[in-house]
Amino acid sequence: MSVQNVLNLIKEKNIEWVDFRFVGLSGKAQHISLPSTEVDEETFVNGVAFDGSSIPGFRGIEQSDMVMMPDTETAYVDPFTAHPTLVIMSNIHTPEGDRYDRDPRSIAQKAEEYLQTTGVGTTAYFAPESEFFIFDDVRFENGMNKSYFEVDSEEAGWNTGRKEEGGNLAYKVPVKGGYVPVAPIDSQQDIRSEMCNKLADAGLRIERHHHEVATAGQAEINFRFDTLTKTADNLLKYKYIVANTAREYGKVATFMPKPLFGDNGSGMHVHMSIFNEGNPLFYEKGSYANLSEMAINYIGGILYHAPALIAITNPSTNSFKRLVPGYEAPVNLVFSKGNRSAAVRIPIAAVTPKGCRIEFRTPDSTANPYLAFAAMLMAGLDGIKKKIDPRALGYGPFDTNIYEMSDAEKAEIRSVPGTLDEALDALAADSDFLLEGGVFTQDFIDNYIDLKRGEAKQVAIRIHPHEYNLYFDC
Repeated sequence: MSVQNVLNLIKEKNIEWVDFRFVGLSGKAQHISLPSTEVDEETFVNGVAFDGSSIPGFRGIEQSDMVMMPDTETAYVDPFTAHPTLVIMSNIHTPEGDRYDRDPRSIAQKAEEYLQTTGVGTTAYFAPESEFFIFDDVRFENGMNKSYFEVDSEEAGWNTGRKEEGGNLAYKVPVKGGYVPVAPIDSQQDIRSEMCNKLADAGLRIERHHHEVATAGQAEINFRFDTLTKTADNLLKYKYIVANTAREYGKVATFMPKPLFGDNGSGMHVHMSIFNEGNPLFYEKGSYANLSEMAINYIGGILYHAPALIAITNPSTNSFKRLVPGYEAPVNLVFSKGNRSAAVRIPIAAVTPKGCRIEFRTPDSTANPYLAFAAMLMAGLDGIKKKIDPRALGYGPFDTNIYEMSDAEKAEIRSVPGTLDEALDALAADSDFLLEGGVFTQDFIDNYIDLKRGEAKQVAIRIHPHEYNLYFDC
């Protein structure tokens, strides 16, 4: 969409405000709104100024001036604002006009540019399956003398005896019993459909939606794959529309990986493939799972670099509450066709040559999608460049249920890091693959590690309520 087309859209839709957005290191969108009367061609040349020192991990106060440079291809009408508003994503530049090395969206674009310089292919496609919960009530508090959280849902398995409904209507979702039941057990068909309608209006191609495995309103909506940066843009749009549609229904949505103890968490399984001028490069008929050697090497790169990669794809302390055995969490660093206990799965049902892809199941939605997708691509390309063979390294294929293997057999399988600090240690030790082509910089990686270690420390020094169970009467 050209600048003139955006200006025409503002007039056609009687847009009152233009909402310029960018994304920080955390992956959360930030925004500044301008009256549409103040937006003209010069806005798209000069950009929109903002204070970079107020964004964690960006700039010091002594060099805080930064500029959003709008990307007109991302424009869509906000479905929630009372005053007609046009949303436009932006890249971040310095006042001198240079692309900012710590801008996640610019890093994603540099990863796509690097792919083309390698000669491997022209386009990388990504498709995330981002799961979430829809709750009716969320409360939490952390203070000097108290620490707790409490969530509730009318369909939760723990509410079979609740009286506050004015007559309990039963049909609750059992623990681990929420995968695709029909109504009345699935009470959230309409809210998910409304989310999908709004997403479609905003430009996403919706493929399906359904209730997920966990109790208390776990859900998933799948949208069509696209190129790396566009998919990251779409994921931010997806999370924004899911959260605000839930709010319209008097509910609250969260993409937190493990909001409930004792049931499945929410992951973000990411499907990937590489094409060259429209031709798929991951397909080879008759081979294992119909995968080409290039795809096998790509998997090798993902699994070899996985401990470091997970610092970016699972960047929260809560991520590692999900990454434990027993809840469909892919903690085993192996690959397999169709096997959901493996970190890398190759879908084999109803797959065409163009649909042939790999699925990295470990990530979750606390990841910044621009950074996560870029890092996955860089790991895969390193595998292709170095011809890393996951079979030779003992990474599979494993076509049996790993959770049912003996302890001795499991001991031979490499697992994900156990904590965020362990993952950050791995990233500090193994980051050269990210630096290729200047996609990531050492400054970015060092800054990112420092920022995430600070988050981990905030959690580590706080008193956990369960410690009272364990130690109060010591």
